[in-house]
Amino acid sequence: MKKTLILYTGGTLGMRRSASGYVPDADLEIQLQQLLAGSADQLPEYDFHAFERLLDSANMQPADWYRIAACIRDQAEHYDGFVVLHGTDTMAYTTSALSFALRGLNKPVLVTGSQIPLREMRSDAHNNLIAALLLSADEALNEVCLYFNGKLLRGNRAIKISAGSLDAFASPNYPLLGEIGIQVNIDHSSLLPAVAEKDFQIPANADGGVVVLKLFPGLSPLFLGKVLEFQPRGLVLETYGTGNAPTENAAFTELLKKATDRGTVCVAVSQCMENRVDLGKYAAGSALLDAGVIGGLDMTTEAAFTKLNHLLAMGMSAERVREIMPVALCGECTP
Repeated sequence: MKKTLILYTGGTLGMRRSASGYVPDADLEIQLQQLLAGSADQLPEYDFHAFERLLDSANMQPADWYRIAACIRDQAEHYDGFVVLHGTDTMAYTTSALSFALRGLNKPVLVTGSQIPLREMRSDAHNNLIAALLLSADEALNEVCLYFNGKLLRGNRAIKISAGSLDAFASPNYPLLGEIGIQVNIDHSSLLPAVAEKDFQIPANADGGVVVLKLFPGLSPLFLGKVLEFQPRGLVLETYGTGNAPTENAAFTELLKKATDRGTVCVAVSQCMENRVDLGKYAAGSALLDAGVIGGLDMTTEAAFTKLNHLLAMGMSAERVREIMPVALCGECTP
C-alpha cells in the first residue's frame, strides 16, 4: 500500500479560537485520526509530523520554505507522496519555492489547507485533506501541486484570489492539472514528466535579498531610490500591462540602470492576473529593457520572487541568474 507523510506547518486548517483570534492548534493529529478512521481502506497509509513552530502563514519566511523542503528531501525514500498542511495567505509562495528546491523528486507533493478550521462547522478542510491524500498516491504526479476546493494546480502557477470564498486559488496562466468532483479528472497533458536525476537544492542561507515593488501612478524616483538604497540583490517589479512603467521620467530608468550595473537582478512581472510580459511591445517597456530589466514572461509574482530568491540564495552570480530567470526550470513560465 502507498504511504504518505503529512507535514503540518500551521495555518487555518488546524487552528482553534482564542481570545486574540484563531491560533495554530497542536492537537491536529488527534482530529485527523478521528476524521480519517472511517476511510482508512480507501486512502494511503500515512504518518503525521508537526513542525515545532506552527505558523500562521503570514509569518512564513524563506527559511521556513527550505525547512519544509529539507524534511521532504530527508524522507524522500521512505514515502510515496507528501501532503503539506499550510495557511492560505502565503501558500502560493511556499508551493513555488518548494518546486525550485525539490526538482527531480518525481513524487507528488500536495500543499493544501482550508478557509475554515477543521474543528468548525462547515469547514472545507475535510474535502481538501481527503482529496490531497488521494492525490498523494497518484504516480502520474511528479511535481509540487496546490490542491484547493476541487482544483489541482501547479504549485508555481497558483495565486490566491479570495480571502472570503472557498474557491480561493486560481492558475490564470496555465491550465488546471486536474479537477476533483464526482470523478477525479487529471489532465495528463499538462503534467510535468518525471526527470532522470534528483536535483534537490536547499541553500544554507535562505534569504536571497530580494524585494518586490508594485508600480503605482505617482511613484517618484525618490521612492525607488530609497528602495534601491539598501542594494537588494534582486528586485521584482510589478509593472503595468505587458511590462510598462513610468519611463518618461528619465530619473526612474537611470536608477534602475545603476542598480543593474552594480549587480541587482531586476525582473518585471505584470500586475494583471492573466499576463505575459513583453518589454519590447511598447516604448514604456523597452526603456526597462535598456535599463537591464529582465522580462518575467507569464510568471506570477510569487513564482518570480521565489525563483529569484532561490537562485541568488544558491550563490549564483547576477549574470548567471539573468540567464536562468527566463528559462522554465519546473514549469513556472512559458518561454
